[in-house]
Amino acid sequence: MSGNSAKVIPRDWQRWSSIEPSVLWPLGGGLTNQSYLIAAGGEKWVLRKNSTISDALDLNRSGEAAALRHADKAGLCAPIIYCDPGYQYLVTRYIKGRPWRVTGADDLKRLVEMLHRIHALPPINVYLDIRQKISRYWCSIDKRADFFSELQDLNHTIDSRIAAVQTPNSATCLCHNDLLSANLIAADSGRLYVIDWEYAAMGDPFYELAVIVEEYRLDKAQQELLIAEYLSRPLKTADWQRLAHWRAIYRYLSLLWYAVQWSTGAMREAHTREQIFRSIRELRNL
Repeated sequence: MSGNSAKVIPRDWQRWSSIEPSVLWPLGGGLTNQSYLIAAGGEKWVLRKNSTISDALDLNRSGEAAALRHADKAGLCAPIIYCDPGYQYLVTRYIKGRPWRVTGADDLKRLVEMLHRIHALPPINVYLDIRQKISRYWCSIDKRADFFSELQDLNHTIDSRIAAVQTPNSATCLCHNDLLSANLIAADSGRLYVIDWEYAAMGDPFYELAVIVEEYRLDKAQQELLIAEYLSRPLKTADWQRLAHWRAIYRYLSLLWYAVQWSTGAMREAHTREQIFRSIRELRNL
């Protein structure tokens, strides 16, 4: 095993491979974890080393493992090779392809088809508790940060939005909660795979829709197409209001996520701080 492979490949690799794996190269694109393309014999796999600040980011690795098992059985994710019982790493089959892009109405409809399949998966015992997640993020944010007080000023506004969407009749289902373009792989075969299930939890499907609207920067017509296709009916005023609340909540969670990354030193670059202040200004104007 090369020096680089010896540092990267887990010591208990014999649990999932009969041949000593080697590292081909690091895979970019991950903001939280570090992934590598590895090989053993004629097989290529992806080794994901989990973030050392998983707790600070409120990542439930057991919940991810449960969601992955359901998704694997349904053929929605890269097939699992091995999930470390200690949740330090994950090995999946390598899917040759490219990050998927939304370029038109047909792509949005295909995305909705994927959402329906994800949301129909069996439940897991992990729930997206927004207030709890916010509280855990705050525990890891540096009180000495120059953005701390401005960040705190947003709490009341966001809390009222959380109250507006948390009704007794809110339906929940298993959601991926991070369906960014980088987490949707269009295989060379044409098949679509969903990766990185670390934020998966039972929750309101409108949160999932809000993530998509924000991350793909959908315009009003695209938003209407996405949600009407998902609901199989025209949108009502209440649907738009619900979406607006969840979009603001998602933006706030994303802002706290960057604040945690900055506070822990994982992303201490100047552009991270600039992103935090920019996001604070945008949330004030919602």
